Amino acid sequence: MNIIVQKFGGTSVATPEGRQRVSEKVIEALNKGLSPVVVVSAMGRHPQAYATDTLLSLVGAYQPYQDKRELDLLMACGETISAVIMSHHLRSLGYQAEAFDAYRAGIRCSDDPGEGAVLKVVPDNMLTSLRAGNIPVVTGFQGVNSQLAVTTLGRGGSDTSAVVLGAALKAQGVENYTDVDGVMTADPRVCDQAHILSQVSFEEMGELAGEGAKVVHPRAVDLAADHNLPVWIKNTFGEAYGTLLSPVPPPQAIEKTRVVTAVAHMLGLSQAMIDFEGHPVDASRNLVMEAMAQREVNLDLINLCGPQMYFIFRTQPYQEKARQALDQLGFPYHLRDDCAKISLVGAGMRGTPGVAYRAHRCLSAAGVEVYHSTDSNITISCLIPAIRLRQAMEAVHREFNL
Repeated sequence: MNIIVQKFGGTSVATPEGRQRVSEKVIEALNKGLSPVVVVSAMGRHPQAYATDTLLSLVGAYQPYQDKRELDLLMACGETISAVIMSHHLRSLGYQAEAFDAYRAGIRCSDDPGEGAVLKVVPDNMLTSLRAGNIPVVTGFQGVNSQLAVTTLGRGGSDTSAVVLGAALKAQGVENYTDVDGVMTADPRVCDQAHILSQVSFEEMGELAGEGAKVVHPRAVDLAADHNLPVWIKNTFGEAYGTLLSPVPPPQAIEKTRVVTAVAHMLGLSQAMIDFEGHPVDASRNLVMEAMAQREVNLDLINLCGPQMYFIFRTQPYQEKARQALDQLGFPYHLRDDCAKISLVGAGMRGTPGVAYRAHRCLSAAGVEVYHSTDSNITISCLIPAIRLRQAMEAVHREFNL
């Protein structure tokens, strides 16, 4: 069998028209001689009836009494509904389809409610179904733990489901269908020049996903890279080629004709600036980081410079926790709100001098103040005022000819 895993997001399966488009993509694969395995997310987005956040809102008034194991049971209903409806739709068109929950699909995960890690996949039932000429329609976002209880895989978990199934079934690849044409050079909502990329490396996509690009979940990218499994990002509602995620950097990056591949961004950030003057610096830094860890405040862009320490975090839900921790420690500090982070990502940066200079120069010329900047192997991140996000994105897009 020449197996292809096709994953469809919530907007793809939310309406009868969307489910018909899903069916057309599945039939297209069949007509190419492929054996499709379909992975589905919960239908739609909040406030649509069966979206994950809508289901969670049903017990929102009981927050002090919520149980993570039971929340998994509730959230898993969304994908179960999608799988059953999608299998019925395919059968109504004359195709053999069979709905699979995580147990029958053989997805075994850790005992971590709400954030299960896939430990292994036993695909025997799906292979039997495929050999019988069926189309397995599998619930994304979920596995079963050591007690055979349903456990969800965290947000974006359907992307993870598709990749681990593709690896276990030795599929030729994964087609990840969503409501966009592929990975873009920037978010078109904040950069008018943004356009689709035909190819992105796993390394680049992992960075972009981690820095705010929401096309595919970072964990799915990492797993695809581990298993050398190609992933295509495609639009359910269009015919564009989409974007291929592969182990190999694009030719432009290898030849250095494109040093930056794309720019991602995040909004809703705050920056903390702390002064340890007059205190033991190393011990004081450790106290701050320990206090943030105890309060589960996720830190980013951590910079240690003499007696000063800088870092950023998401304003919501972490600002009050961070403020309480810093007040309790007693060090002088300042919090700056309404920040955004832009991150330039490109495999072509590696070994190319002057990229950071060009980034800062073009931002300065565009009148964008850079509060804080860090870089790694293929990423340069800059913290800027949120109100300057569009100017910043368009400036770097022009500078690097994206």
